[in-house]
Amino acid sequence: MAADYDLVIIGAGPGGLTAGLYAGRAMMKVLVIEKTAPGGQVIVSDWIENYPGFPDGISGFDLGEKMKDHMLNFGAVLETAEVKSVNFSSGIKTIELSNRTITAKSVILAPGAAPRPLRIGEDKFIGKGVSFCATCDAPFFKGKTVVAVGGGDTAVQEAIYLTKFADKVYLVHRRDELRATKILQDRAFANDKIEFVWDSVVKSIDGFFSVENVTVENVKTQETKTLAANGCFVWIGVLPNTTFLEGIVELDKAGFIIADSDMATSVKGVFAVGDARVTPLRQISTAVGDGAIAAITAEHYIENL
Repeated sequence: MAADYDLVIIGAGPGGLTAGLYAGRAMMKVLVIEKTAPGGQVIVSDWIENYPGFPDGISGFDLGEKMKDHMLNFGAVLETAEVKSVNFSSGIKTIELSNRTITAKSVILAPGAAPRPLRIGEDKFIGKGVSFCATCDAPFFKGKTVVAVGGGDTAVQEAIYLTKFADKVYLVHRRDELRATKILQDRAFANDKIEFVWDSVVKSIDGFFSVENVTVENVKTQETKTLAANGCFVWIGVLPNTTFLEGIVELDKAGFIIADSDMATSVKGVFAVGDARVTPLRQISTAVGDGAIAAITAEHYIENL
């Protein structure tokens, strides 16, 4: 079966990079495609302290670079390109890029996920006070007041990071308790720059040229109040980057890729890893595990063609 590559990996987050490392080490001809920067969401994480082997922690950018370099050392090729469409209807898989068409015997899908928006018209303030990345934008709010939205690990960790720059951080959460791990909760509760706004959701973000006020509503009492703030950071979950896969592989109602324990999707020879697949936990370590399994499974699939 003639194809340009043994394996094409779409996405270069931790899962995709690990799959590329394992595939390259197995002497497969492998191409990893990434439309932005290798590392995925990990590179915008300020500090990672729960990844094995780094007891003192490591910045997300540094970890992403180490993963990329490790993969390249084993011969995988990394290319910056955008996938326009795919065709997995035959044994040879076809991937349409922005500048050319390539084929592969097997494909690993690692497109990742993007931050879930509030959908309250905040788009007009993106770059003018609304952000989804504290590491990227926190320095712009030195000495100012900001609102952080969410209650999971990312929201709480990034809210703590914001206090390095902002004088005050309102942490708005729709429930009366956080979902973040206990160690992060303890740090947030001990931080006198963070004020918690419980049982509340953001109803509007207002301002003239940039963010000036954030209005929140209590979900139990329906009482609203306005918080004077210069910025609003949003961490309320993720949406999978899978629109190009609709009708191609089986997705759940939220758009996440359905894959089994071998990372196999509904299409033979196509596998899925990382945040874009249905999984009970979205962490760097789980994405790395996904990538290793998918690469080995893809290798066995190709051997049996």
